[in-house]
Amino acid sequence: MLCLSSAIPIVPFAAALLLLCSLRIDASVHEYLGEKFVAKGNAFVVHGGSEGIYSSAPGLNESSPGDSFIRFERIIFRRPLDFSNFSSDSIHAVLFEVDDRETIGGSAYGGQRAVCCTADLAKLGVCKQGQIIYRPSTNDPGWPQVFGASFDMDATETTLQPRSIQITRTGMYNLYFIHCDPQLKDVEVEGKTVWKNPSGYLPGRMAPLMKFYGLMSLAFVLLGLFWFSQYARFWREVLPLQNCITLVITLGMFEMALWYFDYAEFNETGTRPTGITLWAVTFGTVKRTVARLVILIVSMGYGVVRPTLGGLTSKVVLLGGTFFLASEVLEIIENVGAVSDHSGKARLFFVLPVAVLDAFFILWIFTSLSSTLNKLQARRMTAKLDIYRKFTNALAIAVIVSVGWICYELYFKSNDVYNEQWRNAWIITAFWQVLSFSLLCVICALWAPSQNSMRYAYSSEDADEEFDKDDTLKLIKPSPVALKDVSTELRSPTGDNGLPHSDFEQEKTA
Repeated sequence: MLCLSSAIPIVPFAAALLLLCSLRIDASVHEYLGEKFVAKGNAFVVHGGSEGIYSSAPGLNESSPGDSFIRFERIIFRRPLDFSNFSSDSIHAVLFEVDDRETIGGSAYGGQRAVCCTADLAKLGVCKQGQIIYRPSTNDPGWPQVFGASFDMDATETTLQPRSIQITRTGMYNLYFIHCDPQLKDVEVEGKTVWKNPSGYLPGRMAPLMKFYGLMSLAFVLLGLFWFSQYARFWREVLPLQNCITLVITLGMFEMALWYFDYAEFNETGTRPTGITLWAVTFGTVKRTVARLVILIVSMGYGVVRPTLGGLTSKVVLLGGTFFLASEVLEIIENVGAVSDHSGKARLFFVLPVAVLDAFFILWIFTSLSSTLNKLQARRMTAKLDIYRKFTNALAIAVIVSVGWICYELYFKSNDVYNEQWRNAWIITAFWQVLSFSLLCVICALWAPSQNSMRYAYSSEDADEEFDKDDTLKLIKPSPVALKDVSTELRSPTGDNGLPHSDFEQEKTA
């Protein structure tokens, strides 16, 4: 298809460039490369990571395969030489489960909540001024975990003692490096922490996706076997539309396989394989963009009602491809936020533009479908009309389900500010993959290659020009000049066979 061939080449490069510019996904191995403390209230903070971790069985140690832990490896705090002429209070590492967030900080007489102990709280005897405020959790008295290191006189760096903390309670864990001394505002953090689940290094909210993409890869293989077998049997009857469906299936197989290997590598090493991730996102972006363009041009009747889209329509479809690509890029950025440290309300900012672009796409599709159905019904093309009605019904069901799910997704993300529902977050991604695959299966069933494929193809008898001409003639009144010409021709001295009129009469009486 001409419109697809001109639109596709720009997609992977644009998607790859935008991905490289916007992709920032924290791995299970969190590295700190000169991170600087930021003032938050009366404290100075560096966010060290946030991940969902499943509990390990009691009694396991770090070398056990089913153990889950958070390990601190050579965390170094550095300060400038000009600010090394004093010994400091401790810089703390504060590790807590999200349900215990209220155990960090406090307030005097119901005032503003503070992380560092204020003079008023110190007078009450609940803490020492300049120290971090925390109290034991009611769920687990050993939490939150708070430990630190301090600078000696003239020292420019200090090291946090390496340690490994076993996770015995499933939850969303947060790590912050905090200090309360304004003289240490230029301190930087270097080092890394390792977060591990019982099944591997894959973060808990992403762990179910590895199995999901494995199943989706198998589903695409089965669909591909059906489609390619039909394609090979009836290759002489294949339509251009079926070639595009073949492209979508092929891209989907690559996308699902790449995502599975991406998550498997992530789970094995703890670090996101950037190369595989880049290719998976690129194949997925190309697949969804091509699929949307295919649905659009099918809705316009290309190859069924009309032989070409025409110059202007092709440009409009190409513009639509740009809209589809923009929607995909926004969704990529939103999904990146879903697996990083963005809050639910921050991710909501990316959901709304995607919803608006999708609504525009849906309106465009159904407007084109309505026009195509009217033409097919007016021409009494029963076979084509039947397949288009089934296609319309499938799209309508998909849209209704999508709208319902978008409402749920907006509710889910706006109310999950602290990622407390992290164990269900993978369903958001999985749903859209299942829905698009289901719609692809419907399209494959309706337009599967067969010995009767050509009956759905455009033929010269279905020319738009003839259809438009019939409609136009009904609105044109015959002119008197035309009638005069016809009557003059009937009274001409020659007959239809070119003989004189008298000769023609003789032949009749002979």
